[in-house]
Amino acid sequence: MHITQLNWECLLHLFSFLDKNSRKNLAKTCRKLLEVFQDPLLWSLLNFHSPVELKKDNFLLGPALKHLSICWYSERVKVCNIEDWMKNSFQKDFCKRHENTVSDFLLDVCNRCPNLLSLTLSGCGHVTDDCILQLLKNCPNLKSLKLENCVQITDHTLQAVTLHGASLQTLQVDFCRNVTQAGLERVRKKCPSVMLRAERSASMIPDSKPEKRLMLERASRKSFQL
Repeated sequence: MHITQLNWECLLHLFSFLDKNSRKNLAKTCRKLLEVFQDPLLWSLLNFHSPVELKKDNFLLGPALKHLSICWYSERVKVCNIEDWMKNSFQKDFCKRHENTVSDFLLDVCNRCPNLLSLTLSGCGHVTDDCILQLLKNCPNLKSLKLENCVQITDHTLQAVTLHGASLQTLQVDFCRNVTQAGLERVRKKCPSVMLRAERSASMIPDSKPEKRLMLERASRKSFQL
């Protein structure tokens, strides 16, 4: 029995076990499998592990997308999550190459995936508050927003949650060192039903204000000497 003799439901089930590259390669073999690849039902969940993957053509974005995860775990994350004033020329050059990759992709999601239910971003150092604001506005059904180690996320994202996160049930801003306790308290007060987690966030010294960082470090050293 040839694979193309399977019914549509079986083919979709088969494709669901394959990664994005394998799905694309299988779709190249015949027209029917290409049509299966293009079925929106196959693309309700997308996981990416590198910004490079976002530029490939081995997936589809559309209204069927419900769950999106972009988690970048590598030593390079540390490079991109260092504030600009701390970067050397090599680090700045490296980050410049993909500065807008994730943000541009998320803006595309805003326009094409209005039924998104969950978004997880980890190590996405170039994602801005404005990008998350647009997502909240364009994806009104979003229930889970998990941000980890996204250095440019600030209290503006927390404010956007209070204004546009009507469906939100879970908010995580772990290791987002530029949010503040005041911003977190505002979310707790205005959105008491949201499950909020901010591990190692507001208690960390923000890198966006070097003069404040130096002042706190000097005070800490002085206290230790006393």
